[in-house]
Amino acid sequence: MIIRSAGFAYPALPANGSARYAGDCITASQENQPAADPPAPTASTSKDTGPAAVLRRSPRRLVELVGFESNWYLVILAAGIGIVTGSGAIGFMWLLHQAERLFLNWPPFAHGEGHHIPWWLLIAGPTVGALICGLIVYFGAPEAKGHGVPEVMVALYRNKGRIRPQVALFKSLASAFTIGSGGSAGAEGPIVQIGSAIGSNVGRLLKVSPEHTGTLLGCGAAAGIASVFNAPIAGIFFVLEILLRDFSLKTFTPIVIASVFSAATTQALSSDYDAIFKISGDLQHYQFTIFEVPYYVGLGLLCGAIAVSFTRILDWFETVYERVRIHPVLKPVTGAVLLGLCSVAILKLGPSVLTVDGELPAFYGNGYPFITSCLQAEMYESHEAGALMLALGIGLLVVMKSLATCLTLGSGGSGGIFAPSLFLGATAGGAFGIFVNYIDPFGIEHMSPGAYALVGMAAVVAGTTHAPLTAILILFEITGDYKVILPIMLAAVLSTIVAQLLLPDSIYTIKVRRKGIRVGQLSDLTVLRRISVDRVPLAPPITVLPSDPAQELIRLAEMHDAVDFIVVDEQQHYLGMVTADDLRTALLQIEALPLLVVEELMRTDLPTTTPDETLDIVMDKFSEHDAASVAVVKGTTQPVVIGRLTRSRMMRQYHHALDQT
Repeated sequence: MIIRSAGFAYPALPANGSARYAGDCITASQENQPAADPPAPTASTSKDTGPAAVLRRSPRRLVELVGFESNWYLVILAAGIGIVTGSGAIGFMWLLHQAERLFLNWPPFAHGEGHHIPWWLLIAGPTVGALICGLIVYFGAPEAKGHGVPEVMVALYRNKGRIRPQVALFKSLASAFTIGSGGSAGAEGPIVQIGSAIGSNVGRLLKVSPEHTGTLLGCGAAAGIASVFNAPIAGIFFVLEILLRDFSLKTFTPIVIASVFSAATTQALSSDYDAIFKISGDLQHYQFTIFEVPYYVGLGLLCGAIAVSFTRILDWFETVYERVRIHPVLKPVTGAVLLGLCSVAILKLGPSVLTVDGELPAFYGNGYPFITSCLQAEMYESHEAGALMLALGIGLLVVMKSLATCLTLGSGGSGGIFAPSLFLGATAGGAFGIFVNYIDPFGIEHMSPGAYALVGMAAVVAGTTHAPLTAILILFEITGDYKVILPIMLAAVLSTIVAQLLLPDSIYTIKVRRKGIRVGQLSDLTVLRRISVDRVPLAPPITVLPSDPAQELIRLAEMHDAVDFIVVDEQQHYLGMVTADDLRTALLQIEALPLLVVEELMRTDLPTTTPDETLDIVMDKFSEHDAASVAVVKGTTQPVVIGRLTRSRMMRQYHHALDQT
């Protein structure tokens, strides 16, 4: 847009530039005015002297006093978030156990004590739990439905890391009733969302910047994983690899602090902090041999395919339920009724291997009891059925658990997908281990199906989340066993490769992308580092000579709709630039403009870039100098201008690269 004034045409000020210009410049009339008295305190300014303001400033001042940068106050906040989230995780697990006791262990239906659970309770329990969950979600917090992590990602990418405080409470209640009543889900997603809500609202309360609010949100998520699974290392990498996708030191440090403090708080307040799945029996003496590598390669490929199938089916169920015209409160109920009918069918018609103690379907709840059985040698040695029939029965649970989880979460229930992924991996790995033991073309002795179940757990988690490092670490921490780490690493990486080839999105990002949010597979910095300037379509340079009159800039601006000009000599060697801000300054005294030449407006402090420079370096140059474009040159001693790189062209290339990852 061109504005004409006093016979001259000059480019209109952009909205953001206008605001900055108006705030920084003083007109002639303002120079002659006496200095104004300081403003009287108002209600808004007086708020900064209250307890909340003191609380906001104290951590920052403390770290400055001891000589650190002001951003290090996040470490203090991270420790507090870790303690609060660790305490909250204990409360959430208590709620979950009480819900299980209410629905599945109350007399006279307490199994294991000579009593049997009637078949109708297998339908009524999940149905009532789903109804309560639907009411909580509908009247409390719609964000509480589903598996939690995608909702956190939406808050991070769309809402500047802001999560409403009530989400933590309603997510706890909704998930406790869903899982405790027999719904097929886990505690990972809920505790991530609960911890993220705590971290987000600590940042909101203390008026932390949006950039740091996201870090505090990640602190809460890592603290939740560390507390519920007693896995502080996995909690750290879950956040860095899946949520934030940022391994920089300024992000890594507070998240480590939060995870450590959360795990320490849980261990101090709870006596039960051993590994979730204790390794015993022959698995303790298992020795991996190189002859088993082909088997573990096959298991990794199989688990990658299972992970993709599970992701696609869950996404299909969620999409269908979003379109079905049923009251939101009743949607989880329909899924629970179907889950109950499947449970009754398994108990009445299926083999005993599909149940826990002959009382509950193995896929009920988080499935931890059956996962533990899959890791024990007794399950494979003492079963009356033949080896192939046992493998077939365990393999059938892969299908049943997938269906049960999709009915629970796809219909609007509340819970995580981590426990179901562990279950799918344990059953697929256990069945695979039985099969290779049966055929065994290499004649390997002492192959443990339990080891294959353990490796399968990591492989399916890696395939569903596209986070092999997190899967490897969390399997090590929740089992406390290091002997199977080599096949775990191999299978997890292969599963991730297969999953990414078959489906670019993970089980988390597929839901986020459905909401119209672009999520790249790599961190922003990594993407920028892989793109050089010569891959970006450059804008043609608008060049002027130092001796040209300043009025020539006005003519070129009108002709080319440009606001930045590159100053060159007769041989097109780069000398400097005249930016929009420089031109605005000259236009303040427009009567003197005919007397000025370009050299008097030229800036020599602005950086240039070269075709082989990567975009992360260019991004830093844009940020440091607040420039809208930079000159692209060839040569060092006498650089020749070959083009102009603008912010908008760089961002278009960046988004194009994200689409291709």
